[in-house]
Amino acid sequence: GRIATITAGWQERESEDDELRAHLQGRAINLELHTRGERIFAEDPELRDAHRERQDVLRHRQDFYRIRLEYEMECDRIISQRTAPPEILAEQAELSNQAVRELDRAHLANCVMQHTAFKEGWRLHERPSVAKHRAEIARIVGDCEAIAIAGGHVATLLNRLTLFGIDELAAGRTVFAWSAGAMAVSERVVLFHDDPPQGPGVSEVLDAGLGLVPSAVFFPEPEKRLRLADKERMHRLHRRFAPAQCVVLPARSRVTFREGELTSPEGVLKIRPSGDVAVLEPERRRAQDREGRPGKGQKR
Repeated sequence: GRIATITAGWQERESEDDELRAHLQGRAINLELHTRGERIFAEDPELRDAHRERQDVLRHRQDFYRIRLEYEMECDRIISQRTAPPEILAEQAELSNQAVRELDRAHLANCVMQHTAFKEGWRLHERPSVAKHRAEIARIVGDCEAIAIAGGHVATLLNRLTLFGIDELAAGRTVFAWSAGAMAVSERVVLFHDDPPQGPGVSEVLDAGLGLVPSAVFFPEPEKRLRLADKERMHRLHRRFAPAQCVVLPARSRVTFREGELTSPEGVLKIRPSGDVAVLEPERRRAQDREGRPGKGQKR
């Protein structure tokens, strides 16, 4: 059937989707979320100004959060290099981890608060400039069998996904998502780069995602951004976001989320508590292993 595509993360290049259309054998219909957003802001300057103000607030909060996060992560690194009895080192490591987790939690709560206030204050579902586009998008998606969310600039992608209520339209539908799109369907979006051109390379929570795949943090393109062989670094990443799984998505890998479980992983990796990176196994298989292998004469 037809597939509604979202390439808003490509920003001004949103319509340059010939390769994607060819891959989908002509079944794609681009929802043009980035273009629609620009039209809304041109037609509704009051909403545009309010939107810019909210984005400025979010950027300022991100900056202050990043400053505090960098200091906490540096503190954690220094403490981990100290010499002390094992129980004291473990205690201090956990205190550092709790401090970072609290920063993440507070920042994410602030982001959600800003989005909720904007959504309720401007009643986007009723505002004519937005409502007409939402209605048109709903009709298009209603005639499609799936939604495909591409990557690109993840903040822009999230912005458009929430502006047009894609989380509600995607509920119960087949959704394909990759790169920044995969990050956007999780509960929280984490920016990461262990070796950036500048800066200390601290992973930071950006915002809440659509929440279509709970209890997982996605790290696409690890070949470019993660030191997977650095066990200590991976260990810190795991403990920071636990109990959510840190799911690593190398090029050409894929995994299916269905009925509350990650299934059929192909080439997908996960970060273990030890900091090792291992192949992601289906959740049902892990549950069976926990229960124990069947004895002679028993069936799985």
